[in-house]
Amino acid sequence: MITIYSTDEGVLNELERIEPGAWIDLCAPTEEEIRSVCDQLQVDVDLVRAALDEEERSRIDSEDDNMLILVDTPTVEVQPGRGFVYTTLPYGIVLTKDNIITVCLKESALSRAFSDGSAKRFSTKKKKRMTLQLLYRNATLFLFYLREVDKASNRVENELHLSMKNKELIQMLGLEKSLVYFSTSLKGNELVLEKLLRMDFVRDFPDDTELLEDVIIENKQAIEMSNIYRDILSGTMDAFASVISNNLNIVMKMLASVTIILTVPSIVFALWGTNVPVPFESSPFGFWIVIGIAVVFTAVSVVLAIRKKWL
Repeated sequence: MITIYSTDEGVLNELERIEPGAWIDLCAPTEEEIRSVCDQLQVDVDLVRAALDEEERSRIDSEDDNMLILVDTPTVEVQPGRGFVYTTLPYGIVLTKDNIITVCLKESALSRAFSDGSAKRFSTKKKKRMTLQLLYRNATLFLFYLREVDKASNRVENELHLSMKNKELIQMLGLEKSLVYFSTSLKGNELVLEKLLRMDFVRDFPDDTELLEDVIIENKQAIEMSNIYRDILSGTMDAFASVISNNLNIVMKMLASVTIILTVPSIVFALWGTNVPVPFESSPFGFWIVIGIAVVFTAVSVVLAIRKKWL
């Protein structure tokens, strides 16, 4: 899908055709849409296609007068039985002579933040400034989703205290996987940001240089938060795995103790059930005497099990 925007005196307007100074947002574009935009703006199609590969790494690439800035952006999906699943997708920013193009394989919160008016004070005609604003917003999105992951892990941890079932552990594993994705993507984005700082991208504009430095700071903060949350989540999972294993051991020990105790009366009854002369066989109270002996031995077994802390 192709959506074209342009700002006029701070107001974002949607256009029907590409004009100089416009922002072209490509969301899951078809091959025809890619070729149409590239032919109009004289852009190499490979620069646009790069963002459509889920395994593409963050990087900066140039072709003629066009530049590609490829970073990872966070996204969230809802999966039945697993709740929210957080992952990342490549997000491409292509700078041409007169326009800025953004490309993503799916609808992203990053583009939506600019198209729905959440992001303020940006101009589609100032390509480099808008690029830095996109990168800054991307870093803040990582911070937002990291806080959501932390809240989800706390919620699942509280559920684990009550249930101790595999469902909660699987959810914790999914959150840990999300943090691994975030950490890897943030480190790749950091390399791109530091390369931009070394280039001539913002050298002539002190305000843009300051903004890029702010983006780098936000990205580093996201990296630290991701590492902290991942360590906490990993330690929590290990602790709960040990608790579940310990609970299983306690149950097995109790079942073994009960089995031993129930074996005692079975042994007594088996002795008096043999086809040989046994004590009390001629006594009218023989049955009750045998029951009494079984009860006494069983009681002794229970007392010993309690003293040994088997029960």
